[in-house]
Amino acid sequence: MPTPENSAPDGSGATTTAAPPTVTEDSPAAGSSERTVTLPRFRGRVIPPLDRAIIMILPPVLIIAAVVAVTVNPEGAAALIGRLRTFVTGGFTWWFVLYSLIAVGVCTWLCISKVGTVRLGGPKARPEHNNFAWYSMLFACGQGIGLIFWSLAEPILLREETPVVPTGANPGEGGIVWTYFHWGLTAWAMYCVVAVCLAYSHHNLGKTLTFREATVDILPKRAQRPVGVVIELLAIIATVLGLATSFGFAAMQFTSGMTNVLPFGASPLVWALVILVLAVLTAVSAFLGVNKGMKRISQTNSILSIVLVVGVFVFGPTVYILSNMSQTFGSFFQHFIPMSFFAGAEGAGAPLADWTDSWNGWWTVFIWCWVIAFSPFVAGFIARISRGRTIREFVLGVTIIPSLIVMVWVAVIGSAGIHYDNETGQIFRDASEDTSSALFSMLEMLPGIGTLMTIVATILVATYYVTSLDSGTYALAEFVSAPKKSGPWFRVVLVASIATVALVLLSIGGANAVDTVQTGTIIGGFPFSFVIVLMIVNLVRRLRTRTRATRQLEKDINDPGHRAEDELCDEDGIPRPDPRRGVGAGTLTEPQDPYGYGSTTERTPKK
Repeated sequence: MPTPENSAPDGSGATTTAAPPTVTEDSPAAGSSERTVTLPRFRGRVIPPLDRAIIMILPPVLIIAAVVAVTVNPEGAAALIGRLRTFVTGGFTWWFVLYSLIAVGVCTWLCISKVGTVRLGGPKARPEHNNFAWYSMLFACGQGIGLIFWSLAEPILLREETPVVPTGANPGEGGIVWTYFHWGLTAWAMYCVVAVCLAYSHHNLGKTLTFREATVDILPKRAQRPVGVVIELLAIIATVLGLATSFGFAAMQFTSGMTNVLPFGASPLVWALVILVLAVLTAVSAFLGVNKGMKRISQTNSILSIVLVVGVFVFGPTVYILSNMSQTFGSFFQHFIPMSFFAGAEGAGAPLADWTDSWNGWWTVFIWCWVIAFSPFVAGFIARISRGRTIREFVLGVTIIPSLIVMVWVAVIGSAGIHYDNETGQIFRDASEDTSSALFSMLEMLPGIGTLMTIVATILVATYYVTSLDSGTYALAEFVSAPKKSGPWFRVVLVASIATVALVLLSIGGANAVDTVQTGTIIGGFPFSFVIVLMIVNLVRRLRTRTRATRQLEKDINDPGHRAEDELCDEDGIPRPDPRRGVGAGTLTEPQDPYGYGSTTERTPKK
């Protein structure tokens, strides 16, 4: 039913532009009761033409400028980013600790409070993907590729220096426990809290799947439009640069694996060929869609990951792995709270000369910035594939299950690496020179199946990168094109554009340019963390002020049946222009403001 004037059914108090749903292209003829709609029905803002132009034009310009600056003056760019990293590490380690605690605390509240029963997509929505497919996709886009390398490199590099966790008689224990912490529950809570903000805003309130619409409701009216544009620009730039540098590192890491089994070495030409192959695979997956592309590759990832972990467990030092797993699990639970609050206060009494002087600068601050910087596309994709699950189910599924997988993975891979390094010291030497080589160095030491496991791990590098880039492309397409729907060819163009940026960085600046841009992107996570906190506050406010009108809205926009209002929309669910009023179809008391930024009333569909 139409909402009253001067009210906001999402409990936000903000003005929105309500619109009927999108009718799918393969629907029967107009007027048929069998027509289906794309859910949820759109209830967000139509972006003004000027804002859309800024969002589409400015990011490429800024990205090109950044790439040119890095490739023309790599030393100067690296020095500037190093100073920024020192500034962030020296002055704001406490903030990243607080931010991570906020994420864990909000996820806990969502699970134990009554809002945990709210279903994403309305009370009648059901999951679109089975649990295995869902876990496979969220794990693949979340951190599968990072875990492949850091699951061994971090324990090896931290075996001699682990604050909070004493090394004792077991020199690898502290490193493994900190790896559990950095890649387990807290990191997934940081992804989860962003994803649930986007998921509730989109699936339950009909907003576009963007940071802008998940955040600006809480701001004063006059600030919503300009701040929304800035937020969207930050999300787009972080996503493009993050994916481009991932493409570059994928080429180098995949080549590192191939050189262990094939008779050739790394070179710019090999990197370029690898980027081309990965781009083609990603483009095909993006074109086929989530169900035919991303879902199948992610499930393949899960199967190959199981093969890798089981292979190392069975053919590696099995007894030591089991013993170390038991001991490090207990140590993790014992030290989780002290690790969560560790901010390196002993070194904060004087200004930090360089970020390399801080343990947190190397590890916790670096990894938390990484998680925040990659949150736009990781959380956006997780939100997209999670329709039909309750908030409690969503939070538990995105935090607990992946964290357990991470801990088992690190316990097996890390313990095997520690055992072999105790005997030879070779893995530490290899990891010190190239982080990506640590895993391959350990796999070569497995008796009987070393070469086979190296091949499996090399394939996993490629497939995990394809799924990460695929999920990022979906999120980026939503950021750029919303509220219009992006087509498969548009996603292919985005993949090609990101691959081109990666190719330019590698061919002109080499590995140093890629590393500089990625470090800059991670430092960009610092300002973005404040946007996320604002979005979290908005989510809490929305859920705590959820009214009967809000619940009715959730039902209406997720009603799978055809409604008369569906005839008034274009293929993107946006009201068609009404020649009688010059604005979109529907009831609009103040037709001079179809974008919802200056009016105090709402557009409501005709009955």
